[in-house]
Amino acid sequence: MVSRGKSRDRIEPRFDDEREDEDFRLDAEDRVIGGRAARASGKKATSSAKRGKSAGPKSRKAKSGGGFGLGKLIYWGFVLSIWCGIGVVGLVAYYGSQMPSASSWSIPERPPNMKIVSVEGTLIANRGATGGEALPLEEMSPFIPQAVMAIEDRRFYSHFGVDPLGLARAIVTNVTSGRAVQGGSTLTQQLAKNLFLSPERTIERKVQEVLLAFWLEQKYTKDQILAMYLNRVFFGSNAYGVEAAARRYFNKSARDVNLGEAALLAGLLKAPSRLSPARDPEAAEARAQVVLQAMLEEGYITQDEIKTAMTQPPTKAKRYWSGAGQYVADLVRDEVTMLIGKVTEDIVVETTIDMTLEKKAEAALTEALEAEGEKVNASQAALVSIDGTGAIRALVGGRDYAESQFNRAVKAKRQPGSAFKPFVYAAAVENGLRPTSVRNDAPIRIGSWTPENYDEKYRGPVSVTQALAESLNTIAAQLVMEVGPEQVIKVAHRMGIESDMQNNASIALGTSEVSLLELTAAYAPFMNGGYKATPHIVRRISKADGTLLYENNYLEPPKVLNDGVVAAMNVMMRSVIDHGTGKKAQLPGWEAAGKTGTTQSFRDALFVGYTSNLTTGIWFGNDDGQSMKKVTGGGLPAQAWHDFMTAAHQGLAPAPLPGGDFIEPAPAEDPMTIGTIISDVLQGGGEERYTGEPVYAEEYPAEPVPSQDVTGSPGPVPPGEVGQPQAPHRTTLLDLILGQ
Repeated sequence: MVSRGKSRDRIEPRFDDEREDEDFRLDAEDRVIGGRAARASGKKATSSAKRGKSAGPKSRKAKSGGGFGLGKLIYWGFVLSIWCGIGVVGLVAYYGSQMPSASSWSIPERPPNMKIVSVEGTLIANRGATGGEALPLEEMSPFIPQAVMAIEDRRFYSHFGVDPLGLARAIVTNVTSGRAVQGGSTLTQQLAKNLFLSPERTIERKVQEVLLAFWLEQKYTKDQILAMYLNRVFFGSNAYGVEAAARRYFNKSARDVNLGEAALLAGLLKAPSRLSPARDPEAAEARAQVVLQAMLEEGYITQDEIKTAMTQPPTKAKRYWSGAGQYVADLVRDEVTMLIGKVTEDIVVETTIDMTLEKKAEAALTEALEAEGEKVNASQAALVSIDGTGAIRALVGGRDYAESQFNRAVKAKRQPGSAFKPFVYAAAVENGLRPTSVRNDAPIRIGSWTPENYDEKYRGPVSVTQALAESLNTIAAQLVMEVGPEQVIKVAHRMGIESDMQNNASIALGTSEVSLLELTAAYAPFMNGGYKATPHIVRRISKADGTLLYENNYLEPPKVLNDGVVAAMNVMMRSVIDHGTGKKAQLPGWEAAGKTGTTQSFRDALFVGYTSNLTTGIWFGNDDGQSMKKVTGGGLPAQAWHDFMTAAHQGLAPAPLPGGDFIEPAPAEDPMTIGTIISDVLQGGGEERYTGEPVYAEEYPAEPVPSQDVTGSPGPVPPGEVGQPQAPHRTTLLDLILGQ
């Protein structure tokens, strides 16, 4: 068996260098039972192996697909996207974990706005951090939301808070432009950022912005989100929300803006400060044209509408922080805080201001200063006008609010000069003085004080009516010594002066400082029948939904002067305008009374006067106390008073002052009797003697006392007419306050 096996030819397998690189495999012929086929095909196998040596590498290359093929690119791209997705999810989860629980999220309250309106219901100004009230979407001009969506978020009503298409479009635009020219944030994202986040540009803030945008979309409707955005977004120049912006730039409500104005507002959102028309009108207008084109592309407007809008002249921003109404608004803001405390929600404040009178008051002062101010070195002026109830109908705190916000009518305290003399005379009338009483105008010394008349002349025996009309200082000083400075101070306080006053004889010449508002209000009892007129400017305060928070109540003012005193004072004070230092204040057809006032070295000049309708006080001077060029109360102030009161009473039926039928109840005193008192004062000795018993404030009842005015109706005279012609005089204060 062995020898037979040895005699046969056998092919041994070879693993030499020549076949090291070949595949080790069997051909089809090799896969047979027995060894015959193998022996028969030995040569063939060898030749095949040789062919395989040369063909093998090509076969392997062909089977491998050739290099880095498309399949591997897709594969690795898929793998990379998975890892990126995992990274994004992890990033979102991490930053999301840093935020409070979604169950605690809530929309922060919009800063409250105080809407201040006139007695007619017209807007005077807004006060608050936003600069305007919040408007429902349906009350806005429809052009506003259309313009904003066209330029900021065209797919607002179709996306879910984040707009992938808008984001992709912004990326492509920015890449092709080579710079950031378009943002990818939706209005919802912008609202989320404004409501909850800081403006810093970080990955964390962006992730949180997206999460909050999703929450907003789930929590609120699209209309609610859009309304919140439009009422809170910044439009430049301290204007937050479309109402504030419309008022700021166009002096109108957002309810009334036209297409071109809406486009300008929407254009501001890209760069509110840089594109503000108050800063760069041309840039604002150019941006508005871009917005109009976007609205056209979106189908919000037609070609004809865009042509009309483009042909309109550029909107020019007015000086917003100007106008006397701004002084009123500041005063109202301070008073509201005292009345109801901190304001935590939008409120509407109804004031006593008549805007017709307010504009006339501002015009009267402006014209006077422009015509005479520089020539006489008068740079500032102020005005207060109130009716018989104490309601402030007009108030101007200075020449230009934009230049100075200091309210000279309310906060400045200055010496009133001779404008204080009516309180001296009123105290003397309560002490028994009569309009025909006579005093001796002669040199006088009170201690070390020797008052002199303005013209340094003396007239001898004169009636006190003439003395007041010509503002004789010696007579006023005598009357103070007759009744005592303390009594004068009591009368002044009772009538409305609130400032502290010096208890000395010089009070006769108005040396104690007071504000123009309190001085004017203290004159009102002369015109309303003797009732105190507490100055007030707020009528009602209510929430935006109409809920009443406050309503003033001046129904029962105290009686501070009896009818006889009122009548006597009106006789004397009418003479100031009819024959004395206030001639320039004469009002044809109207009974008017008042008093001039000039302080030392012409630092201040005042005129306070009244009709049966209004009491008005006017001041001219300089903030730094510089002297004017011989400006007296009977000059520039009296002329401005005449101009304002003439305009304010236009179209109203004249009515007499209380006490027009006054009859002197007793003969005048003998001037020589008074002479003995003067001699005592000149000698610096003798005791002070009074011609009658003083009537002190404590003897007047705290509650109102029924009386008869000149029309025969009981109680206080009704509020004066203001503005345009109105219905006949009402008979109660309640009617005015309730607007009936």
